[in-house]
Amino acid sequence: MNINASIIDQQLTGVQEEIRERAADELNIRDDGRLRSLAFVYLCTRTMLDLDPEETFDCLTEGGGDFGVDAMHIAEEIDGEFFVTLIQGKYKTNLEGNSNFPEEGISSLINAIRHLFNPLAPLNNINDRLKTKVEEARSLIRDGYIPNVRAIACNNGLKWNKAAQESIDRANFGDQVVWEHVNHDVLINILQRIKPVDETLRLTGKAIVEDMNYSRVCVGRLPVTEVASMMRQHGERLLERNIRRYLGLHGNRVNEGIRRTLKSQSPADFYFFNNGLTLVCNDFSYNALQDSDYQLKVENLQIVNGGQTCMTILKTIDEMEKVGAPLPKDASVLVRVYKLPKDNEDLVLQITHATNSQNPVDLKDLRANDEKQRRLETSIDALGYTYRRKRMDRAVKPTDITAGAAAEAILAVWRHAPHQAKFLTREHFGKLYETIFSEDLNGAQTVTAVLLYRIAENHRKRPAEQDPLLVRYGSCFIAMQMGKRLLQTMNVELAGLSHRNFTQCLAVIEAEGENFFNQSVNDVEEALKSLYGAQEISLQQLSATFRRGDLIERLNNEAL
Repeated sequence: MNINASIIDQQLTGVQEEIRERAADELNIRDDGRLRSLAFVYLCTRTMLDLDPEETFDCLTEGGGDFGVDAMHIAEEIDGEFFVTLIQGKYKTNLEGNSNFPEEGISSLINAIRHLFNPLAPLNNINDRLKTKVEEARSLIRDGYIPNVRAIACNNGLKWNKAAQESIDRANFGDQVVWEHVNHDVLINILQRIKPVDETLRLTGKAIVEDMNYSRVCVGRLPVTEVASMMRQHGERLLERNIRRYLGLHGNRVNEGIRRTLKSQSPADFYFFNNGLTLVCNDFSYNALQDSDYQLKVENLQIVNGGQTCMTILKTIDEMEKVGAPLPKDASVLVRVYKLPKDNEDLVLQITHATNSQNPVDLKDLRANDEKQRRLETSIDALGYTYRRKRMDRAVKPTDITAGAAAEAILAVWRHAPHQAKFLTREHFGKLYETIFSEDLNGAQTVTAVLLYRIAENHRKRPAEQDPLLVRYGSCFIAMQMGKRLLQTMNVELAGLSHRNFTQCLAVIEAEGENFFNQSVNDVEEALKSLYGAQEISLQQLSATFRRGDLIERLNNEAL
C-alpha cells in the first residue's frame, strides 16, 4: 500500500460526509462508490484551484453527459483572455498507486476541448451543470475573448502512458492548452506545504546587506538555475504566503515572456526584464568576510512576490532539460530577502500587499484585518451569525457568512451592480472595496443581502421545474430586485435597515422570500423582452447579456 495514497483515502471519508447531502440533491449521487469518486474530484479541485468549499462544489459537473469533464472552473477575463480549468478524476480502491491514468480518459478530455470551446458545435446529451458553464465560456469566445485551458488529469496512481501522451501531441493544441497530472503525491505535497523551508541561497556577484529596525535586508542576484533547483525541491511549500495562484505558461503574457527570454540567445538579459523576487524569512546568516557570491543560510523561507516567475523558471528549465537544450546559466534574477521580526505578521502582510499590487490579485486575505472587516465581524456576531473574514477549508454552515460571499451579495443587492458582483470578483477587495464596504454598511444589511442572495443562488444551483433558463445566469439580477422588494415591504430605505428591525427583516424574508424571487424573475423576463422583443434568446446571448449588465437601467427604471 502506498502511504500517500492511503492518507488521501483517509481524507476522502471526511470529504464524503461533507458533500453527501449536496451530492444527493444537486447531482443525484447517493451510491457510496460514486460518492467516493466525486469526493476525490472535489478534493483535487479544491486543492489545485485553492477555492472555498462552496465555490469548489459549484465547479462539479460529474454525471451523465459530462463529456469526460468532472469539474470545470472559469476564471475572469483578463487582457482579452480567460482561463478555464477542466478536471477529470479516476479513483481506484486499490491503494498501491501503480496504475496509469487511463488512455481513454485523456482521449475524452481531448474531444471535450475540441468540442466544448467551439461555439458552432451542438451540445447534445450534455448535463445542465456543464452546459451552463460551457455556454458561458462560448459567450466569452463570441465576444472575442481567447480561452486558455488547463486540463488536469487526477488519479491515485501514475501519469498517463506513452500512447496517451502521443494523443495529446497529435491534438496539436499548442500553448493554448496545458496538461497536468495530479495524484496522491502532488496533493500531499500541497496539503503539507506549511512545513517550514530552510534553504541556502547561492547568490552571484555583489550583494547589499543592511540591518535596520530590528530587521535585516539582503539585495542581490540569484541564478535562475538555483531558483529552479529550489522550486524543484520545495515547490508549493515556498508559496504559502504568496497570494497569487500560478497561472501557468499558457496564455499568460508575462510568463510566456519569461520563457522566451530564458530560451533566447541572450538569457543574461533576463535580469533587466524581470521585477525580481521578494522573500521573507525568520533569519538569515552569511559570511560577511566575503565581498561577493554570498551563500545565505535562510530559516523559514517564503516567497511573497515572484511565485509566478519561480514556477515559470522551473517549468521552462524542465522543458529545456528534456530536449537537451543548454541551460541559461548566465541568467539571474533580482532577489530581495527580508529577515523580519517573528511577531510582526502585519508587516509581512503589508509587504505581500505592496509587492503584489502591480497586477490583479485576490486581496481577501490581505483585507481580513481591515478595520471595516473587524467591525462587520462584531456587528454580525451580535445578530447570531458568524462572519468569516479569513478563509476556511471546511464547509460553510448556514449561519456562516464569508467575506467573499458578503461582497458579492452586497454589490448585487444594495449597490445595484449585479454584473460586477458576478464577473468582477477579483476587484471586490480591490477597486470596488470602498464601494462595497462603505462606512455606513452595517451587519444587518450584510446578513440581509446574503440571505436574499442565497435564495437566488439556490435556484441557480438547483432550479425548480418552473424556473426559466435565465435563472442559471441572472441570479445576481434577481437578487437585486429581491432587495428592492424587501425594502418596499418593510417601508424603509437601506439606511434604515439595522439591528433594530433585523428580526422583522428575517420574518419578512422567511415568509416572502420565495415570492420575492418569483416576482423578481418576472421583472427580469420583462426586461429581457423589452431588450430583445419577441426573438428567441440563446443561452450564449443570455450569458453575454447578464455579463454586460444591459438590463440594469431597464430594471432600475421599472416600478415594482
